[in-house]
Amino acid sequence: MKEKLAYYFENWKTIPNYISFVRILLIPVFAVLFYKDHTVAAAIILALSGLSDLVDGKIARRFNQVSNLGKMLDPIADKLTVFAIAIILYLKFSQASNETLRAFAWVFLLFLIKDLIMIVVAAIMIGFGLRPCAAEIFGKLATVAFYVVMVLIMAVGPEVGALRSFYTLPDTAMMVLVWLSVVATFIAFFSYFPDVFRQIKERVKNKKANKK
Repeated sequence: MKEKLAYYFENWKTIPNYISFVRILLIPVFAVLFYKDHTVAAAIILALSGLSDLVDGKIARRFNQVSNLGKMLDPIADKLTVFAIAIILYLKFSQASNETLRAFAWVFLLFLIKDLIMIVVAAIMIGFGLRPCAAEIFGKLATVAFYVVMVLIMAVGPEVGALRSFYTLPDTAMMVLVWLSVVATFIAFFSYFPDVFRQIKERVKNKKANKK
């Protein structure tokens, strides 16, 4: 256990890690603001969180500040943000006056289910001494798509958008955008598994080699 902690906390004091810590601390602030209908402030926090998610990786690579803790913190911050958004949007749309939106509310839970599965898989991998898969290009693109769609919903989405008195996104357009984000999310989800299977295969191969 101590060895695993030492592994993750080696050279952990980096700017990207501090950014990830701030992102995690802002999640409950975002959740409360959004649920209490302070949508503009919540959308600003979400947009800043999304931008910082793009920036911290570039800082880490540009200034050689990649760390083992950062590889774990960044996806944790992403997943907690997704949880907060998905749960609140599910609650809000399930209580909507529009019957179509109420029927559509369950789709937001797909984001939650996907990330719960990934957390379980990551925990199992760590338990077996394997490395949880870092976000690749598909994962980053899916995250960007998610943030863009969610900020758009919070800005001009039906019944929840802060600017809906000026313009409201048509129900059909919103549902299409959310489904596109869901598809991107699950493409990213399945793109992780080749690395998972590769690590398992290497682990089995190494165990067999050690027995000889």
